[in-house]
Amino acid sequence: MNRHYSYYNNCVNWPKGDIDGLHEIVDNSQTITRKTFLKHVNYKELKHIEKGLGYSLKSNHGLTMAGDWCVSYHKSTLHGKTVYFFCYSSIEYIFVKEGE
Repeated sequence: MNRHYSYYNNCVNWPKGDIDGLHEIVDNSQTITRKTFLKHVNYKELKHIEKGLGYSLKSNHGLTMAGDWCVSYHKSTLHGKTVYFFCYSSIEYIFVKEGE
């Protein structure tokens, strides 16, 4: 699996000087499956975020992010470069290609 996209930021903590970048992400987003999302993002970072959001890491211990129908997954662009993000509670969590 090619997981070269690392967690960058979320929309709540987005740099004030780059609001246009955040608008680009939202405006150009395409919905994708969780399976597609997982093929691209750093899995360890994602699991850390999921735990921080209160999700169980195993379905027999409670709600997992994979089992939460309210979470959506997306592919988009930021300054013309591909990004991936998930949306949880109307907050976008953006992953960018490592080194960019």
